[in-house]
Amino acid sequence: MVGFENAKKSDNGSNNKNPLSEAVINLDQGDPKVFEEYWRKMGDKCTVEIKGWEMMSYFSDLKNLCWYVLPELDQAIRGIHAAVGNATTEGRYIVVGNGSTQLCQAAIHSLASLHSSHPVSVVAASPFYSTYSEETSYQRSEIYRWEGDAMSFDKEGPYIELVTSPNNPDGTIREQVVKKPDGNAIYDFAYYWPHYTPITHSPDHDVMLFTFSKITGHAGSRIGWAIVKDKEVAKKMVYYLLLNSIGVSKESQIRAAKILNVMKETCQSETESVFEFGRDKLKKRWEMLREVVDQTHIFSLPSYPEAFCNFFQKPIQTYPGFAWLGWNEESDLASLFRNQKVLTRPGSMCGSDNKYVRVSLFSDDAVFSVFLQRLASITTDSIH
Repeated sequence: MVGFENAKKSDNGSNNKNPLSEAVINLDQGDPKVFEEYWRKMGDKCTVEIKGWEMMSYFSDLKNLCWYVLPELDQAIRGIHAAVGNATTEGRYIVVGNGSTQLCQAAIHSLASLHSSHPVSVVAASPFYSTYSEETSYQRSEIYRWEGDAMSFDKEGPYIELVTSPNNPDGTIREQVVKKPDGNAIYDFAYYWPHYTPITHSPDHDVMLFTFSKITGHAGSRIGWAIVKDKEVAKKMVYYLLLNSIGVSKESQIRAAKILNVMKETCQSETESVFEFGRDKLKKRWEMLREVVDQTHIFSLPSYPEAFCNFFQKPIQTYPGFAWLGWNEESDLASLFRNQKVLTRPGSMCGSDNKYVRVSLFSDDAVFSVFLQRLASITTDSIH
């Protein structure tokens, strides 16, 4: 009851000094500020120094298919996956992009170009990551087209299915839904890391996407990578990135390589592991959130089964970075939260119902505390 009672405190009590007490808080965006506390504690362990004459060339490693990628970043990516056991990289191509969003677009374009029949249908099972639809539709490509929910997809011809696991927004473990011939799958593993979910196996799909922002919280560095089996697909993705942005910032690459190497060195430490920190932080937030939700008798949250984690070597639960919050009313839940000065992502943007919203749990402690207070203040009487 402690979390619920704290959340119920009014602004006449200890909260009247909180500068956020009357502010609009944005939990629509997934800005991972929750990790800032950890990196401050790490001090200068991840500090890098770049001299004015260093890394001036477009090129990094002409022997590598992905010619703009620094060898130390390629090695660091393979190293962290080997340490965690969440993806197979041996004999695979690492394609680095400006975040996984750019890589997703590159992968869709590259896979679609392999088919002789166009446009290739692009689908994802609802509720899906909200920007998939916009990403796929924005360029009005003639070789692929967004077709919506994979669960109801019944068209003939080639298709690409986007599979996010753990899923954003609802945190569930996903597999490919469409099983028709002449199809491809792109697996988005942004959250398949030990601070979010049990690592049960080492996936080895044709195209797998990862992003620096959700492993470490360094969203501003704009680094993501794809692990690709087929050389021709990898070459097409690199060519897309050449035309789109002529590679990726070397400053971002060197910082990412440094941080990933530190993560690898400290990942088994109980006091210095970012996975321990992130898991503990999200576990506490989910416990507080569930307590408030249970006491309101208005809202609902998904439940997640416990599974054995190969990384932690024990059974653990899933603690997603987003909460898929629902309620029993027929009206718009996002509008209800806007009235409480809380911005959330409507379920309709995720191919679902507006009785649901996606709520980011990545904010700093102060914002999360205000969110709990406002959530706890919603009662049946205040709605009707």
